[in-house]
Amino acid sequence: MKKFFSGLFTLLLIAGVGALIYMHPVFFNRQLDKVKSLYYVHKGDKALKKQKLQKAINYYNIALRLYPEHYGAWYNLGNIYVVYEDYYSAVDAYEKAFEYNPKMVIARMNYGIISAEKLGDFDGAINQYDEILKTKRHLLSIPFVYSNRKSYKVNKGLAYYNKGVAYKQKYVYIEDDWEFRRQYLLKALDAYKEACKILKKDYDARYNLALTYQLLGDYKEAGLAYCKAIELNPMNYEAHYNLAILLRHLKYYKESLEELEKATTLISSAGGNNMASRQRYVFDVMNDVTRTILANSNSDLIEKITDEPVKSSNITYVNGKIVYTEELDKAIIKNLKVCGAKEIFQEEIDDENTEFDDVRYNVHVPGVE
Repeated sequence: MKKFFSGLFTLLLIAGVGALIYMHPVFFNRQLDKVKSLYYVHKGDKALKKQKLQKAINYYNIALRLYPEHYGAWYNLGNIYVVYEDYYSAVDAYEKAFEYNPKMVIARMNYGIISAEKLGDFDGAINQYDEILKTKRHLLSIPFVYSNRKSYKVNKGLAYYNKGVAYKQKYVYIEDDWEFRRQYLLKALDAYKEACKILKKDYDARYNLALTYQLLGDYKEAGLAYCKAIELNPMNYEAHYNLAILLRHLKYYKESLEELEKATTLISSAGGNNMASRQRYVFDVMNDVTRTILANSNSDLIEKITDEPVKSSNITYVNGKIVYTEELDKAIIKNLKVCGAKEIFQEEIDDENTEFDDVRYNVHVPGVE
C-alpha cells in the first residue's frame, strides 16, 4: 500500500509539473535559460580568475544571451573591456549592470571614472555620481558579526571625491573665460569638502581640496589643506611641491626651499621612468628660489651643500651607499611629516586671484590607477 501511494504521489507531481510547463511555457523556458546562464557565468568567473580574459568574455556573452539580466556578468565584462582599453564597450557594459540593478554602486562608480578619465564625458560621470549620492541603501548591522554602514559611507565619500575630480577636469579641459570656468572649480570645491568630511584620512581628497583652493586664489585655506595632506601622507612629493610653489608665490622663499628639498628627496627615492624629468623640473624651481634668496638677503639662509655625506650614528654605509636604519627611517618620515609653513597660513595673508602656471594638476582616484 505504501508503495502504491508513493508511486501515485510521484505520478501526480510529474503531471503537475507537466501541466505547469504546458500552461506557462515561457516562464519555464525562462527559468531554464537562467539556470544555464548561471553555469556559463560560473565558467566565466573561473576564466577571469585565471586571467584568461578572452575565454571569460566568450562565457559571459553566452550567459547574457541566455539571461540578459545578470548584472554581475555585465559588470565583469566592463572590467575586462577596461583592461583591453575598449572604453566605449566598458561603459556600455557598466550601464547594463546598473540598468538591471540600479543600486549597484560600483558599476556606476566605474562608469563615471572611465567616462571622465578616458572619454571626456564629464557630465555623464557627474550624473552617475549624483545617482550614487541619491541611492538609499538598507543599512544592516549585526553586532560583532556584520555591518555595511562603513562601506556605505565610503562609497558616498568616493562619489563626492570623483565628482570633484570630474568638475576640476572640466575646468582644465574646457576652454572658456575665467568666470565661467571658475564655476566648475567652486563645484569641485564643494564636492571635495564633502569628501573630506567622510574620508577624513584620505590623502587624495585633501590634496585635491588644497589644489582647488590654490587655483581659486584662497591661499590660506590651500596652505592649511596641503599641510593636512602632508600629515596624512608625507611620502607623496606632489603636496610638498605644490606647497613650495604656493610659498614662493607668497614670497616665503626659505620655507619654499625646504619643501622643494623634501619633494626632490621623495622623487629620487621613488625612481621610475619619469624621475629625471621630474627632478629637473623641481631643480629649476629650486634654483629660482635660491637665486631669489641670495639676491634679497645677506644672511646665511642657505647652508653650504657639499658632496661629502653627513656623518651620523644612525647611518650605515655599504659600498658607499646609505643603508637606512629603523631609527633613521622614522626620523626621515617625521621630518617629512612636519609642515613648517603651517603657522604662516594660520595668520592672515593676502589672497589674490592668480592662476599658477607650474601647479601640478595630477589627480588620483583612490583605488583606481
